[in-house]
Amino acid sequence: MSSYGFIKVPRDIKKAIPNPKKPTSQKVVELPSGVLGKFILEYAQKELPEKVLNHSLRVYQYSVSILKDQFPEWDLDHEVLFVTALLHDIGTTDKNMSATNLSFEFYGGIISRDLILEQTDGNKVYADAVAEAIIRHQDLGESGYITSLGLIIQIATILDNVGLNSEYIHPDTLDLVNKKYSRDGWIGCFANAIDNENTRKPWGHTSALGVDKFRDDVLANSLRYEKL
Repeated sequence: MSSYGFIKVPRDIKKAIPNPKKPTSQKVVELPSGVLGKFILEYAQKELPEKVLNHSLRVYQYSVSILKDQFPEWDLDHEVLFVTALLHDIGTTDKNMSATNLSFEFYGGIISRDLILEQTDGNKVYADAVAEAIIRHQDLGESGYITSLGLIIQIATILDNVGLNSEYIHPDTLDLVNKKYSRDGWIGCFANAIDNENTRKPWGHTSALGVDKFRDDVLANSLRYEKL
């Protein structure tokens, strides 16, 4: 179960990492080459806009680096992490935004769960792990718990979107990842996605992060590798 991320960890990052280790400079890692990993990568390449795909690949690379430095005792499977990173924003596509009144994370979790069940002959633990992490990847807070998979996806997505959590990753690693998977135009793209969700689904979970504040935090992202 722990290889799928099903261990209880604090949702508060500072409690989950009470004594942060000094980040090490790391190279961009090879992408998982298992059957499901390859299938989901091809699926994501077809379904996601390029900017969202690159964001998802950066999230995977950040996660691997932070796991190595801050959570070396975890045995989280890298393919499970890869699949989750690739699918975490699948609910934001125009097709999927129009298909449901559900918040994008929730619908994305449902899509991903069904897809993984279909491709793994019904591996419910795998499917549930990915769905849980995707549904909760914007469920930020200081109380309660989350899966280890959910926490690392939260840390990495907030790093890429808002620029927080950079103390857990080496600047050289950030530089290499952002050059490998261009973030050109990402800030504006994601700010527009926030506005789109809040306009089309004003009841949606994204609003919990602040209807205007979250967008403003994204636009103020200190990771300046791109033009707005």
